[in-house]
Amino acid sequence: MPLCALVPRGAVNMFFAILLLFSSPHGAACPADEAKDEAALVRVEQAWVRAAEHHDTTALECLLATEFEEADFDGSLITRSAMLANAAKPSSSHSELVDLHVHIYGEAAYVRGIGVNSENGRPTGRTRFTDVFVFRDGRWQCVAGHDSRFPKGR
Repeated sequence: MPLCALVPRGAVNMFFAILLLFSSPHGAACPADEAKDEAALVRVEQAWVRAAEHHDTTALECLLATEFEEADFDGSLITRSAMLANAAKPSSSHSELVDLHVHIYGEAAYVRGIGVNSENGRPTGRTRFTDVFVFRDGRWQCVAGHDSRFPKGR
């Protein structure tokens, strides 16, 4: 007789939940029940900004796919590992996202918006960004991004 037949179903489910918790990176499980809608992608973008501000690399690991790359302002590519390393550094930068537009195509989507950026409470500029997502493992994961700075005074 299998062991699970001898143990109450709730105890088996609890065991697997605990196993998942301790087997995932940094002891936290990534969400696996996100909706495939525009509101979910807006929440993901907001969570990304807050995770970066709070140096929450565990949350960023869930949001950024392993193959993630971002084209930066100067044309260089930023890998997932570089993004996570940068997020771990102390910073007093802050961003607010505005003018978000979400476009979903089945298991893929992109979000375009504007980041209004500041440092120590002083405005530092605005960026236009486009993030490309895939829906995998029950959640939206960013696979690519591109940032462009607005010219000063605009």
